[in-house]
Amino acid sequence: MDLQLKGLTALITGASRGLGFASALALAKEGARVIINARNPEKLSEAASRIKRETHTEVYPIPGDVTNPTFPSELISTIQMSIGVLDILISNAGGPPSGQFESFDDIAWQKAIDLSFLSQVRLIRSSLPLLRQSNYASVLTVTSYSVKQPIPNLILSNSIRAATIGLTKTLALELGNEGIRFNSILPGWTETERVYELMRYRAQINNSSPDEELQKLSRESALGRIGTPEEFGRVATFMVSPAASFLTGVMLNLDGGMYKGTF
Repeated sequence: MDLQLKGLTALITGASRGLGFASALALAKEGARVIINARNPEKLSEAASRIKRETHTEVYPIPGDVTNPTFPSELISTIQMSIGVLDILISNAGGPPSGQFESFDDIAWQKAIDLSFLSQVRLIRSSLPLLRQSNYASVLTVTSYSVKQPIPNLILSNSIRAATIGLTKTLALELGNEGIRFNSILPGWTETERVYELMRYRAQINNSSPDEELQKLSRESALGRIGTPEEFGRVATFMVSPAASFLTGVMLNLDGGMYKGTF
């Protein structure tokens, strides 16, 4: 299937590793020009070099912290001045820390809101002028299946990511008549550095090992394993592509059957 991505421009945040990097690589393999963002300039440069090496497509690394209130608009201004177009936004960021409710004060809650919600709000708001100029405008937010099935010891993520789902669905309804599509992927446990960090935390509180905790997770999946970033990247690439032009307002579980609900 031709995803019709050749010549389109995509911005992917949180793209130096994990789900963001996998999405950028998959888009580049389909011929899209990718702009990648992450906080660490060195890791971002390494990611850009790998994408160029494997795909021979244009890659623009722009480092910066999306939790900084002014950076999302600065990022889009840079894109507008240097490239002039934007067709696709994949708004992705790392998740907040593990812990139970009483372990977090107001400062921790605010940091989590800046990371997992307000960064998405600011990126989308700043991107809209360029997206409105595209015939293939698409926005994908990255959340978690925890918005449907809360995950133990992830009170911050369980609570705040649900706000992004409300934002995504509302924007799909508000801006659909302008031809801008909004969807979200709700990933389950996936082989990323963040997940391994969470497994080390679980191992400490359960007096086990990270490998034992991963095995427990795998047993929760209908497929008997956790996912890979590459699997996420392929699904993300399809959802933002013109080939999925009638897909909007979808909150897609990508969890190997870990979520046990019907809807």
